[in-house]
Amino acid sequence: MSDQILIRDMRESDLDAMAAIEQASFSVPWTRNMLEEELSNSRARYRVLEFQGAVVGYIGMWQILDEGHITNVAVLPELRRRGFARRLMQDLVDYAKANGIRSLTLEVRVGNLPAIRLYESFGFQIEGRRKHYYADNNEDALIMWLRLE
Repeated sequence: MSDQILIRDMRESDLDAMAAIEQASFSVPWTRNMLEEELSNSRARYRVLEFQGAVVGYIGMWQILDEGHITNVAVLPELRRRGFARRLMQDLVDYAKANGIRSLTLEVRVGNLPAIRLYESFGFQIEGRRKHYYADNNEDALIMWLRLE
């Protein structure tokens, strides 16, 4: 299967596929325009995962000094549980380590247990909670951190 997988930098031609992944993955998805703005954000790094020639997942991060804030991790629902999100996370962690990022952080819905387990498998730890963070259902967000130093 690995010969069918490619992880690469996001480009403008990926925006429609990424917007479709957002729509399928999140109750409050980022719009195509929001994703497009990330192309010109000098602090942003977005990587896509291609499977059999199609973009099926992506990950995004903002780098601020020596910290990375993971903004999005998404894979098409019908292709989850194949290790694609894990590959995207590993790609991002490797990039962070190689580029002087000392810690990574993210927010995740308290009810998103598969994502929480994935993040914990990389060493992320829950260090806080944002009450009623998600506007669609007032669900809390867990704040997770990974120290890379």
